[in-house]
Amino acid sequence: MDYIKPADVARSMLETGERKLRIAPRDLLIRGILSGAILGIATSLAVTGAVQTGQALVGALVFPVGLVSIVLLGLELVTGSFALVPLALLEGRAGARAVLANLGWVFLGNLVGSVAYACLLSISLTDMWAIAPTGVAARIVQIAEAKTSGYEAYGFAGMVTVFVRAMLCNWMVCLAVVMAMTTTSTIGKVVTAWLPIFIFFAQGFEHAVVNMFIIPAGMMMGAKVSIASWWLWSQIPVTLGNLVGGFAFTGLAIFATFKPKIGELPEPAQTYVAAE
Repeated sequence: MDYIKPADVARSMLETGERKLRIAPRDLLIRGILSGAILGIATSLAVTGAVQTGQALVGALVFPVGLVSIVLLGLELVTGSFALVPLALLEGRAGARAVLANLGWVFLGNLVGSVAYACLLSISLTDMWAIAPTGVAARIVQIAEAKTSGYEAYGFAGMVTVFVRAMLCNWMVCLAVVMAMTTTSTIGKVVTAWLPIFIFFAQGFEHAVVNMFIIPAGMMMGAKVSIASWWLWSQIPVTLGNLVGGFAFTGLAIFATFKPKIGELPEPAQTYVAAE
């Protein structure tokens, strides 16, 4: 049996958070860039599937290939790190500066990779902007506008809505990351990571790294969205909502209830950025 018990998973969560803090900025950037691009590819695949079949559920079924690939390759996704890296701070095994620096480098890498793929896909779908967006391209434009001006139209209510959807989203994303720790087999990790990701995407929740791709891609293909609108009505509130939902509902909750006893905790590891 390759099943790992929850108490051992909780121990692994802390160890993984500390291990991430030992990764140098160069590697955080490279792994973050790859993750951003891979999630963008999965998103464009999901949009393609939904447009070609007329069934949004098809997109939700295929989208998890992105997170599964990231988990299996051990890459860095800031939304997944939200559940794990702060645990080292919570347990007094790393300083706030170390945690913020780690999350910052991964966020930057995810952003670069997502926008780079958005540019490449825009060129592919519009023959280097020679033709008007149709099909998948037109749908991406619609989504970009819905994820920004769609919320802006409702003012404060829109801001609360996008924040809550971001919380719900990363609850599931981080659950996928943690559930993948319950097994040592490749097929087990594929299945356990697939399920929560399908749940979040099928319900239209908000993911910061997905939006790093879909909104810039829409803007490049003619979406009526400004950079200010992108960040104010999507990127910032979604990132904050992802942080709250991922850490509070998954990282903190699971670790708190299955936390090893003091004598069973792993020895503190030296982080790349010294603890404060």
